[in-house]
Amino acid sequence: MSKKYLIVGLGNIGSDYTNTRHNIGFKVVDYLASVNGASFETKKLGDIATFRFKGRVFILLKPNTYMNLSGKAVKYWIDKYTITQENLLIVTDDLNLPFGSLRLKTKGSDGGHNGLKDVQDKLQTSQYNRLRFGISSDFLEGRQVDYVLGEWTANQLDQLNNRLDRCADFVKSFVMSGVKNAMNEYNNT
Repeated sequence: MSKKYLIVGLGNIGSDYTNTRHNIGFKVVDYLASVNGASFETKKLGDIATFRFKGRVFILLKPNTYMNLSGKAVKYWIDKYTITQENLLIVTDDLNLPFGSLRLKTKGSDGGHNGLKDVQDKLQTSQYNRLRFGISSDFLEGRQVDYVLGEWTANQLDQLNNRLDRCADFVKSFVMSGVKNAMNEYNNT
């Protein structure tokens, strides 16, 4: 029997959000699907794509509940596929990390991120894996929402594919080698 992993990219649905910093979670799972020949289908509470790699099943989820209600979709698909907590990975943006840097944590606070806050509420725990993709904090005071919901700069776009590739490697390492090995190899890279 194959081991199943639920990889959830957080983001907002709709064309207005497609290329925003806040949707990096969607962009990461889209990239993973693309390079592994998988395609998304709209299902209950989100879009799902699956692929197999070396005996593991990657289930990619883009919740269609909007960012602030992501927990409902995460909880539904964990239960539907009977995914263990340690085989769940949430991919999200992080203002506190420099652009493109990656950090995996196994527990912690939501850090003020409403998507993570809802996941934590629905799972009733702060002990779940989350991979944070740095979007930096290069905005003027009081302009955080505009920055997060804004599109990438030309400089960031130039580097984005390289960073998405690195993030995809990180996710595969999490699945294939385990959380501790993935953290040792990729955190802060």
